[in-house]
Parts: sequence; C-alpha cells; structure tokens
Amino acid sequence: MPNSQTSNDRIDTGAAPLIELWRGEFLESLHHGHAVVMRDTGEIVESWGRADALIYPRSSCKMVQALPLLESGVGRGLPDEYLALACASHSGGDEHVTSVARWLADLGLDEGDLRCGCQDPQDLPERDRLIRAGARPCQLHNNCSGKHAGFLMLNQHLRGDAEYVDPDHPVQRAVRLAFEEATGMPSPGYGIDGCSAPNFATRLSALALAAARFAAADDSGDARARAMVALRNAMMQHPSLVAGETRACTDLMRALKGRAAVKFGAEAVFVAILPESRLGIALKIVDGGTRAAEAAITALLMRHAGLPATHPVVQHYLGALPNRRGVVTGRVSAAAGFC
Repeated sequence: MPNSQTSNDRIDTGAAPLIELWRGEFLESLHHGHAVVMRDTGEIVESWGRADALIYPRSSCKMVQALPLLESGVGRGLPDEYLALACASHSGGDEHVTSVARWLADLGLDEGDLRCGCQDPQDLPERDRLIRAGARPCQLHNNCSGKHAGFLMLNQHLRGDAEYVDPDHPVQRAVRLAFEEATGMPSPGYGIDGCSAPNFATRLSALALAAARFAAADDSGDARARAMVALRNAMMQHPSLVAGETRACTDLMRALKGRAAVKFGAEAVFVAILPESRLGIALKIVDGGTRAAEAAITALLMRHAGLPATHPVVQHYLGALPNRRGVVTGRVSAAAGFC
C-alpha cells in the first residue's frame, strides 16, 4: 500500500455496523465493516459500508493466486485434493501435512524448499502429537504450505530461482497479473503476508467481482474459466482440506453441500463463491475481529445461498452465546440494516 494513502482510503471510513454482541440486555460490542454482493457483470446487488473500500484480501484470494498454476497447463491433471490445498489456509493437521508432503515429493522437492516459515498447528490433535513427541512444527504445518506447493510447481515450469516469494519473481508477477485481471483493476500496491508472499491490495468490490467470475465460470469457457471451475469445485468437494475441523470455512461449506465455496482471510476478510446464483460476496470487518467476520458471512450465506436459519452451523456462528457451563449469556446478531 502506498504511504500516501488518503483519508478516503482508510479502512474505517464509511464503515457500517454489521454485527452486534449482546450480553444480557445490553449491547457489549459492535463491529463495523464493509460488505458487497456482486454479479460477474460488475453489477452490485447490494452492499453495506463502502463497496470501494481498499483492503488487503489476505488469504481470501488464494483461489485467485492459484490461477496461473492451472492456466499455465502445468497443473493440468492435479488431484482435486492438491487444488483444494492450493486454495487453503489449513489447520496443520495430519491430513494437511501428509498431503502437502506428498505433493512436494511428487515434484522432487521437500519441506526445505518452502519459503512460508514454520507455524504451530491450529489442529489440536497434531499439536498434541508434536508435544508428546518432543518435536517442533515445520513449514508443512504452515497454513499456507499448500499454496506454496502450488507456487513451487509453477516455479518449476517457469524455471525461476528458489526465492519464489520475491515480488519481482516470475511466479509473483504471474500471480499479480492474474489477480489484477480477475479483479478488473490494477493493484495500487502490496504488503508482505504472514507466509512471506506479496499480498496485493484491491477494492472490496473488485474482490467480490473476482468471486463472481469464479461463480459464473463454466467448463465450456477459456483456460481461465476452466481453471476457476476446477478450483472452486475442489474447494467445495474437500472443505476439510481448505481449513479444518471446527473452522468456519469447512463448517459453512459442509452445511451448504456444494452450493458455495467459502474462504477466510486474516484480519477478518471473507469471500464466498455462489455458482447457482452466479454471485460473489466479499466482506471486511474493520477491527479485524474473526468472530464478527464469521457471523457476517453466515448472515450473508443465509440471505444469498439458502443456508437455513435452523442449521446448527448458523446457531454456532450467529446466535446464542453459552458460557462454559452451557448457560446462555447473550447473542451474536446482525446489526439493524444488515441482512
């Protein structure tokens, strides 16, 4: 992002109240943000806050970052499991670590070729296994290791050097081009993500447009359309690989049974791809609160993807708040005027 960012581009400018947390009869927390629902034609179906808010999409755009892998042809024939991992922010569980290691071995590579860094697994069984074994987490446990395996596969095709996360590397130049074409706008700049790869800034409406283009794509289209179909379908077919047990992306995709691909990004960004209605959704909670982002995307999926209000996943992310004894102490709800 440029240092000359104007007040109009501040993320809090024009934000709308989206999610409320009530404890007893008093409002305890109020989360503001921006949200937009868009068609692939560029038509905004509805929005809250500022559709043109300038954001970092963070990991919500991993399916866009994976486009060059398939469009180049090098990823043709990859198992759906690998495609899902290329789009994943996984929990570092056994299924994630094992699958990424297998993908790297298929490429003649190993964990040391990754440039994402080590990360403690969010998956509790794997965390406990490491503790019992007196072992340390490695780069395979990094939530972005699947995305990086895809980068490495593309890098072999492009014959780049080992530092594939450098913003000027051929891999990242290909990612930026695909990102700007999918979002329909040049990125004004980038920041370095938690996994050391560049993350390109864009408008929220542009991110929603990219999601809508994924939703509207079909197999009869060009290489990009076919890549979009393959990636969104892999996500919907393997929700546990995209995130993991107890994670919102996995829970919501399972609940919707192939009607949406859902992807979280750090600092409370969400994207949803809805193939049946050919809609894309993008949202950002200003304060970076994950719970509020999960509640907001749940509300939007109820409104636009047919997620039933009675489904347990809705009650988990948008509903009563029990304490540790099971006593209901409050509720999370959509703010007035949102959904």
